[in-house]
Amino acid sequence: MTGMGAFPLRVEAVAQVLSQAGCVAAFEEAEELIEAAAGDPAVLEVLLDRRTDGEPLAWLTGSVNFCGIQLLVDRGVYVPRWQTEPLAMRAAGLLPPKGVAVDLCAGAGPIAAVLMRAEPTALVVATELDAVAARCARRNGVQVFEGFLDDPLPLELHGRVDVVTSVVPYVPTESIHLLPRDVQKFEPLLALDGGPAGTRYLVEVARRSSIWLRPGGWLLLEMGADQIVEMSETLEEIGFRDPAVIADDDGDPRGLCARFEAVPGPPSPD
Repeated sequence: MTGMGAFPLRVEAVAQVLSQAGCVAAFEEAEELIEAAAGDPAVLEVLLDRRTDGEPLAWLTGSVNFCGIQLLVDRGVYVPRWQTEPLAMRAAGLLPPKGVAVDLCAGAGPIAAVLMRAEPTALVVATELDAVAARCARRNGVQVFEGFLDDPLPLELHGRVDVVTSVVPYVPTESIHLLPRDVQKFEPLLALDGGPAGTRYLVEVARRSSIWLRPGGWLLLEMGADQIVEMSETLEEIGFRDPAVIADDDGDPRGLCARFEAVPGPPSPD
C-alpha cells in the first residue's frame, strides 16, 4: 500500500509515486490511472498499489493502444507490445483485397485487429489456446477458433491463405529467469516459454503454415534477434524464399517475413 489514504487526484503526485517505483513513463501512466479511477481517490489508490507492485498498466486501465487501435486487455492476458507493431503493419500491407489472413496464437487479437482495419474486405481469422485470451480477442471483434496453433482452423482454408502471422512464445526456457521480475510475476508463462532455445513453436508454425498458405503467400513471425539466422535457414528448408528481417522502431530485429513457394514434388511417371 502507498500508505497515503485517499490519494489525491493530481497527476504530479501520482507520477511521483510511479517514478519512485521505477516506471519510466510515469506522467503518462499517472494520467491513465487517474482516468481509470473515474474520480474516486480510493479506487486510484488501489490501482496505484497494483501498478507499483508491477502489474501491467493495461490490466489496470483495461486497454492498450496498438497501431492506433484501442484494444481491450483483460487481466491475465498477455499485453500487446509496441515492438510488434511493425510486424502487424507489414502484414497489413501484404494482405490483398478480399484476401485471407490467419493469426496464430492471437492473444488479445492485436495483429488480427490491424489486418481487419487495413483490409475490411478480407477474411481474417485467428486461433488461441488460452480461453481467457480468446474471449478477450472476441471482445476486440476478432473471429477466434480455440485450440493449439492451426489445429482448430477450418479445413476449407487449406492452400488459400495469403498471410499467416504469429507471435508464439519464443523466450528460451533456460532464460525465463532473466526476464524482468514484473513479467515473471504477472504475465502468463504460456505466452512466454518457447522451449529449449525458444524455437519450439517458431519451427512448428513455420512447418504448419505451409499447409495453409497459397504459393506466393506470406509468413510473418516475431522472434528474438539471436533466433533470426536459425529460423531463416529453417524457413528456406521448408520452402520459403527471401526471408527478410522485421525491425522495431528502435531498429532492433524482431522477426522475419518470408514468401512461400510450393516445394516441387517428384516428377510424375511417363
